[in-house]
Amino acid sequence: MQNKSNTIIGSENETKAIEFLIENGFKIVEQNYYARKLGEIDIIAMQDDVLHFIEVKSAQADFDPIYNFTPSKQRKVINSAYYYMKLKNLDMVFCIDLIVVRFGEIEFLENITM
Repeated sequence: MQNKSNTIIGSENETKAIEFLIENGFKIVEQNYYARKLGEIDIIAMQDDVLHFIEVKSAQADFDPIYNFTPSKQRKVINSAYYYMKLKNLDMVFCIDLIVVRFGEIEFLENITM
């Protein structure tokens, strides 16, 4: 049996994350938003008048994917979120969230930058 590439696994797990968000009352605003040289935001979603910038991390190995959300990656997501807010001329409450997918199980960590 051939192993799936990380890209395919990542895409499948991002789809699972979106399904999870929709089931929990989120409205998906954008996916894979690229903020110029700052980086990419996996999912931008809205719930209860709060804009959520969501990073998805996943792995199919013994290594916990949460460790792939490094301080450097967190800064990129925060900077990309501010860029998005400025570009779209938005003045509203927002937060940075992390969804970790481990072997198909979802852990949702909300407002991780507090």
